[in-house]
Amino acid sequence: MNLHEYQGKQILNSFGVNIQRGIVASTADEAVAAAKKLTEDTGTSWYVIKAQVHAGGRGKGGGVKVAKSIDEVREISSEIIGMNLVTPQTSVEGKKVHQVLIAEDVYYPGASEIQEFYMSVLLNRQSSKNMIMYSTEGGVDIESVAENTPDLIHTIDIDPDSGLSDQEISVIADNLGLSGNAHSEMMEFVKSLYNAYSKSDSSLFEINPVIKTSDDKILAVDAKVTIDDNSLFRHQDYLELRDIREENPIEVEAKKAGLNYVDLDGNVGCMANFQE
Repeated sequence: MNLHEYQGKQILNSFGVNIQRGIVASTADEAVAAAKKLTEDTGTSWYVIKAQVHAGGRGKGGGVKVAKSIDEVREISSEIIGMNLVTPQTSVEGKKVHQVLIAEDVYYPGASEIQEFYMSVLLNRQSSKNMIMYSTEGGVDIESVAENTPDLIHTIDIDPDSGLSDQEISVIADNLGLSGNAHSEMMEFVKSLYNAYSKSDSSLFEINPVIKTSDDKILAVDAKVTIDDNSLFRHQDYLELRDIREENPIEVEAKKAGLNYVDLDGNVGCMANFQE
C-alpha cells in the first residue's frame, strides 16, 4: 500500500525520525491557514508547496513550488490543487491533485554548507536481508546516479534477526562525509529510520533528499513509503491511510474480489494460478 508524502512522514516521525514539518491542505484557504500555523510553530517565512499524489518527479511536472509570502501560498495552492499533474511516473493523463502539503523552509542560511543525500531501506531479495542504500547525490533521480556514477551509491545488507549495529551506522555516516554533530545526528537518523522500517512492516522507505541543514540537523525532506499489504492485519490504523483515489479503479475492484490484478497497456495478458 502506497502512502502520500505527508502520511509517510507521520509514520517516520512517530518512530523518532526528524522530518521537514508540514500541514496538509485541500483548499487554498486551508493552505493559507496551514502556512500561518507553520510560521507560528517553526518561525518559517518561506513555504514549500507540494502536490500529494502517488508518483515521483512531482517537481518536474510543476507540483512542487516555493512560496515566499502568504499571498503566494494562496496563489500557488490554487494552481496546484485540482490540476492533473503529469510526471515521469504517471500516465500521459497525469493524476489529479486533491491536496497539497505546506512545508517549512529548511534551506535557510547558516554556519555550514547545506547538503542533500539519498537514502532508502528495502528488501534485498538476492540476499534475503534488509538493505540500506545511500548516496551523497541526493535530490536527483537515483537511477541517473546508478547509470552515470555507480561508485557514489553505497549499500549495506542487514540481517533482520541481528539488526543494525552502531558500527554499521557509523560507517554510513562516514561514507556520507559527515563529522562532528552532523555525524552524530545522521547516526540517530539512520537508527530511527531502520527501526521505523522494521516495526511498520514496510517494503520500502525512500527518502530523497535527506538534508543536512546549515546548522547540522538531519531531516527527511521527502518520504516515499510503501507498506507491505501482507502485514496490514497487524496495522489496522495504517488501513485508514489508504487513498483509493490514487489507485487504478479496476485494480481496486479486483482487490475487493480477492484477486491480484495488475492493469497493463497492450492487448496481451497473463493469467496465473500458483499452488503450493
